[in-house]
Amino acid sequence: GFLPLQGHVVRNWKVRWFVLLQDKLLYYKIEGGKKEPSPKGRILLDGCTITCPCLEYENRPLLIKLKTKTNTDYFLECCSREERDSWALDITGAIHAGHPVQVQELHRMKNSFKLLENISLHNIVERMYDSSTGIKLTRNLDQGNRYKETFTGSALVDWLISNSFAVSRFEAVTLASMLMDENFIRPVGVRSTEATRSSDPSEKFLDDSTALYMFAESSKKNTSSKEEVHFSISELSGTIVKQGFLVKQGHKRKNWKVRKFVLRADPAFLHYYDPTKEDNKPVGGFSLRGCLVSALEDNGVPAGVKGNVQGNLFKIITKNDIHYYIQASSKAERVQWIEAIKPLT
Repeated sequence: GFLPLQGHVVRNWKVRWFVLLQDKLLYYKIEGGKKEPSPKGRILLDGCTITCPCLEYENRPLLIKLKTKTNTDYFLECCSREERDSWALDITGAIHAGHPVQVQELHRMKNSFKLLENISLHNIVERMYDSSTGIKLTRNLDQGNRYKETFTGSALVDWLISNSFAVSRFEAVTLASMLMDENFIRPVGVRSTEATRSSDPSEKFLDDSTALYMFAESSKKNTSSKEEVHFSISELSGTIVKQGFLVKQGHKRKNWKVRKFVLRADPAFLHYYDPTKEDNKPVGGFSLRGCLVSALEDNGVPAGVKGNVQGNLFKIITKNDIHYYIQASSKAERVQWIEAIKPLT
């Protein structure tokens, strides 16, 4: 699949097509919508160590760090926590392929969690407040309201694991629930607040990138009414239905570039981002109301499509008759995107 990779000489980010083998991770360059036949590079997994979550880059919270036995660092970025954890699990399984017991341990989720005796909840909160190594506080939008100094449930889970307070996401969620029960943190916004009503203790705190939390003693939320929020903010406040890397044909130069697509509902919009840029702002997007979406034939090059593409194409026509040509990495992924988009049109 597609993953942005940081360069070694020039520390910029390039999107590459990755293929995981038993002993190595190959990555390929995409030209004209098609994968080049020879790999651009390879990461040897023998003696490799993996760090996930990796929080070395504040603007890129979904990183996997691989350090080879020659001490070369590779940073790979995923588009969602689910994708990141899936890649990390598969890569770790390949690293330990010769050790079946370790692979079994990777797949085993512990059903109980006991706070380590030498760690107190007060100590965790103090570490969370640390200006350099603590959890990053950001402004967030929920149901038209703006909140200052918040963090998401998934961000807290990542932070607890990276700081060795927990070894699995299950343990981190349990620990975060304890912080909430002891009134160190509190939920803000609809999603996280509604979860606290669950009768299941393990579901009261959400390992979710849309669930917002803040320190209990923080100042009250700074809100603005829905009417005061600009339309651009409003369209980005919808619930994320699906996200992933796809290849898109440009409107002017007709070249093909990998973009991170985010599909949102209520309101229904499809935005796309340049994954090589540091800021997390869309470079384009459109309302899905009145759109038509359909798969394109893989035989030959469809009308309107330029370049020697690999197939798995689909087309979206907006109500303003703007045509978007998009390429998925597989037929199954193309079907998934079309089925996700259609109900929102």
